[in-house]
Amino acid sequence: MPPKFYRKLNQHGVNGAYYGGTWVDLEDCAETFQPDPSKCSGCPTRATCPRSQSRNASTAPKNMVYDIVIIGAGCIGTSIARELSRYELKTLLVESADDVSQGATKGNSGIVHAGYDDKPGSVRAKFCWPGNQMFPQLDRELRFGYQKNGSLVVATNTKELDVLDELMERGKTNGVKNLRIVQKKELFEMEPALNPNCIAALYAPDAGNVIPYEFAIALAENAVDNGVELRIRREVTAIAKGEDGCFEVVMRHWEPKVYVDARKKMGKSIDGTEPKELSLLSLVMRLCISFPASIAVMEGLIRFGLLEPNSKDDTKMIMTIVAFVSTALVLFLPGAKRRGPSALRDIVAKCPPPVGSGDDGKVSLQDMFQGGSGSKNVQHGVVVATESVRAKYVINCAGSYSDQIARMIGDDSFYIKPRLGDYILLNRNQGHLAHSTIFPCPDPVLGKGVLVQQTLWGNFILGPTARDMHDEETRDMSNESIQEYILSKCKNLCPYFDAKEAIHGFCGARSKSSRGDWIIEPSAKDANFIHVAGIDSPGLAGSPAISLYVVDLLQKAGLKMPPNVNFNPNRAPIITPKVGLRGLKMGPPGKNDSDGKDEAAMAKNVICKCEKVTELEVVRALRRSLPIDSTQGIRKRTRAGMGHCQGDAENYDCECRVRAIISRENEVTVDEVGGRPWPATSTLSQRWVYKDEAQKEGLEKRMNN
Repeated sequence: MPPKFYRKLNQHGVNGAYYGGTWVDLEDCAETFQPDPSKCSGCPTRATCPRSQSRNASTAPKNMVYDIVIIGAGCIGTSIARELSRYELKTLLVESADDVSQGATKGNSGIVHAGYDDKPGSVRAKFCWPGNQMFPQLDRELRFGYQKNGSLVVATNTKELDVLDELMERGKTNGVKNLRIVQKKELFEMEPALNPNCIAALYAPDAGNVIPYEFAIALAENAVDNGVELRIRREVTAIAKGEDGCFEVVMRHWEPKVYVDARKKMGKSIDGTEPKELSLLSLVMRLCISFPASIAVMEGLIRFGLLEPNSKDDTKMIMTIVAFVSTALVLFLPGAKRRGPSALRDIVAKCPPPVGSGDDGKVSLQDMFQGGSGSKNVQHGVVVATESVRAKYVINCAGSYSDQIARMIGDDSFYIKPRLGDYILLNRNQGHLAHSTIFPCPDPVLGKGVLVQQTLWGNFILGPTARDMHDEETRDMSNESIQEYILSKCKNLCPYFDAKEAIHGFCGARSKSSRGDWIIEPSAKDANFIHVAGIDSPGLAGSPAISLYVVDLLQKAGLKMPPNVNFNPNRAPIITPKVGLRGLKMGPPGKNDSDGKDEAAMAKNVICKCEKVTELEVVRALRRSLPIDSTQGIRKRTRAGMGHCQGDAENYDCECRVRAIISRENEVTVDEVGGRPWPATSTLSQRWVYKDEAQKEGLEKRMNN
């Protein structure tokens, strides 16, 4: 690639951070991107969550009648949950996968679209631009990282120039501001690495991008901090209306087979809780131990003349000593929860190696409807309990599964037509090739088409495909054909990227509806059952505005919504911006590891070399308000394992290091901690493509076909 195209673009977390859409240098991050934690929701927290649920969900009364149950914890469900947390309501958010954001939210471009492409008068057009305008303030509150980088739709001939004019007029009709056509000279000043045949572009400066799963995680954390309950690994199987007018929502609680097997081996409950009988027995045993111990302390004090048994004052002292020692021993005797080694080096030694080949973790289309790599089938899930909750209102945000949820109340007014979108992610050293999000002129059938852009963290993302699952030809495309489609199409936009720098591939299932538009309305079968379904692109951009509209629908349906006077909109980030390796230490497990208490030591100890993730960032994520019990959960929050080597054990073995920290913090064995499945939705033949020359050469060949 000619050196004239190289330029240094900002990367989130490197020498600064994106905050509210704009770049903030490291010295200015204090009180902006890095606020006083005491002013943020949920900080500081010193204990991890119970298994598969938030702390407040674990203590909720069994006969609770919720005001609202939200089904689905993607960017739509979490946006609604966060908005509802502004009110004094009993809200439960349930997710069938093993974490929030595991569906389409995890597998998309992360673009906050401006709204010029949507058909005027459509539901999409109603929400996209208003939602776009809410992102800067949302990011100032939640600090998930939002970059307002703008978007360009490029034209390569005079016919496409007419399309640009049409798009601009459509955008103006939709209320989109600041749109303009840029001509070739200015275009190449903005984006010098574009294909030389580009002659003009429609520029939307208000478009931006986020990491979509980090966005949803931030929303969910703040929602839970403000009172919303969360349960994950809950698959809704039935919904019925009771005589009292409340819905009864029945769910299967599942856990991964490897977790269940590990618990069985230790004689523990398979749902992650301890039986009440065991807890009572433990209490009785501790009392039996503590009373003699307190008597022994008292006798020692008398023997040394420090207490006089016949003294009235010393009698009170004796009673105090007995009570104190008994209580201390009951509360602080080591429990049965801690098992095995606690030093990270020793735990890492017990970790199974990460998986990077084979088909055991392959994701089917049906799996993608219920969490992809975090779904029950991919995790070989075992049902450990059946739960039933009652609620006055239900909100259906179940993505590609939303039509199945609707049918549980007899509503067959729509069905989902899934469309898969495949991506290839390149290393950070390619991100400088595009600052804006760059689109071709849209296809009349397939929509916006493939794109290239620098992600928030500096990678270069290519894609997506648009594979309709009702079309046999696109449904059954081979991995090689998918790669060739993406690489060759993206080459038409930016011909200078290096396909050999691919580090990851993934796919998302878009939930296109049979109506051809978003469905945001009360069900015709029951006005207290609200559909937020068929939300495909630009759903991410529209999500904040959608949440406001859903609140309005609930109020019109009769739900009383007193304000939550304790609502705190602010959330501290998990990541800490860094300047190279300044202040950081790398080395083999055990060399720099902390004891889990010394934050200064944790802040220096690098756990993931490629992304410079520290032990403190991993611990910080674990001690927040959402349950995390797998390396995948940490990967999405800290980027540990998302870098150039993709967690290669032969490089720095970051996946095992993360697994060890989860084991220590959650006080479980390493066998109870989940790892990263492979291949999930990737089109790559193995996880560690950076050292697979044959695979890299194949990608380069397909780019040039």
